[in-house]
Amino acid sequence: MVFPMRNYPLAALLGGLSLLLIISMSFAVACGPVSIPLLQVWWIRADHLTGCFFPYDKALSAADSIVWQIRLPRVLLGALVGAGLAVTGAVLQGITRNKLADPHLLGVSSGAAMGAVLVLLHLGMILGGVTLPLGAFLGALGATAVIALLSGHDTGHPDRLILLGVAVSFVFGALNSLLIFVADHRAAHVVLFWLLGGLGAAKWSDLWLPGAALATALPILFFHAPHLNALMAGEETAVTLGIDVAPVRRRLFVVTALLTGALVAFSGVIGFVGLMVPHFVRRIVGADHHRVLPLSSVCGAVFLIWADVPARTMLSPDDLPIGIVTSLTGGAFFIWITLHRPGRRDQPR
Repeated sequence: MVFPMRNYPLAALLGGLSLLLIISMSFAVACGPVSIPLLQVWWIRADHLTGCFFPYDKALSAADSIVWQIRLPRVLLGALVGAGLAVTGAVLQGITRNKLADPHLLGVSSGAAMGAVLVLLHLGMILGGVTLPLGAFLGALGATAVIALLSGHDTGHPDRLILLGVAVSFVFGALNSLLIFVADHRAAHVVLFWLLGGLGAAKWSDLWLPGAALATALPILFFHAPHLNALMAGEETAVTLGIDVAPVRRRLFVVTALLTGALVAFSGVIGFVGLMVPHFVRRIVGADHHRVLPLSSVCGAVFLIWADVPARTMLSPDDLPIGIVTSLTGGAFFIWITLHRPGRRDQPR
């Protein structure tokens, strides 16, 4: 297969995608049940960021509250979650040497969801605001540990890991259903919507945690790009290149579990982002993780921002769970990619 952009400089690709991200964020904030002119969106942002006076009546403008208090935090959370899930999917696909791997399919998202549901319905916020993300992280880490334990020393076998991940995902999904069933039905309704994924609860005060998790995890994952390239070529190749495979794999599993838990705690379970975006990026720029990881992060952010637009406009004034939108898009994408599958596998350069 020919990759039309694999020889383009990474800086140029990242610059173009970053510009697309900024434009996407602006249009996403402007779109909604109440349409707001794009220029006014920029005025409101600039006014809050600089404290300068701009030519609109802020005291009388409902647009100020809509843009700054509701839509902008939601769009920023969507960008953080999309970037994190896309990179996590690319890393898990490299670890397992299977392009069907992602946090949802391997049970990591289900484990994070169970930890969050346990906190929301049964334990309560006993440690304050950190309780929910901590519960989600411990659930994600628990699911990862279960998969690693069941797979034994053969943690790199693609088919084995995928099958175990699917099984663990079903088990944690069943436990989630049990926790919801035995809880108060009114609270369970809120959790059920959260399990389908959504960005409607985004607040400025909550963005620091997924932002900090992403800022911490991305440099670690980017640093392991050469290791992922070697693992994609086979475990024997990685050992020949001097890579201690087991510690690297464990480290990456823990980091992806941490990142997934922090994201799922604030967005719910959103599937297909980590599965679809790395596929798209590889088809454009090749399989080298030096390029796949940073480009997947920006593409994931752009994708989820635009997926959230129909989620909050199609059934206005109600929100459609964003997980429905991503699943419909992801399903259509993989039907297309299956019907147009290339004749040879892509290997890192």
